[in-house]
Amino acid sequence: MTQSPRVELTEAAAELLRRLRAAHGPLMFHQSGGCCDGSAPMCYPDGEFRTGQSDVLLESLRVAGVDEAVSFWMSRSQYELWSHTRLVVDVVEGRGSGFSLEAPEGVRFLIRSHMADG
Repeated sequence: MTQSPRVELTEAAAELLRRLRAAHGPLMFHQSGGCCDGSAPMCYPDGEFRTGQSDVLLESLRVAGVDEAVSFWMSRSQYELWSHTRLVVDVVEGRGSGFSLEAPEGVRFLIRSHMADG
C-alpha cells in the first residue's frame, strides 16, 4: 500500500514555484508556527532558513520542470499537533506579512489541510 504524501501542491502553487525557482534558484519551505506570519508556509532560497534538530522534514516535493526537489520543513513541536493531517500548499491573492519569496508577486502561499488516511 502506497502512503499518501504528507504535503502536496496545487497546480497554482507548482506554477508559482517554477517562476520563483527561475528567479531565485533552488527553494525550500518552512511552515510558520503562527505569530506574525499567520501560520503560513514560508518559501526561501534553499538553505536560507536554517533548520536543525527542532525541525522535521515532511516532504521533498517534486515540481514538474524543476530539477531539484523543494524541501518542506516544520518545527517538531508544531508537527506533533499537525501529524494527523495532509497539507496542501495553495496560492491566493494578497500579500502575506512575512519574508516569503512570493510576497512581491502580490500573492501568498496558503496551507489547506485534511485528515490523514490513517
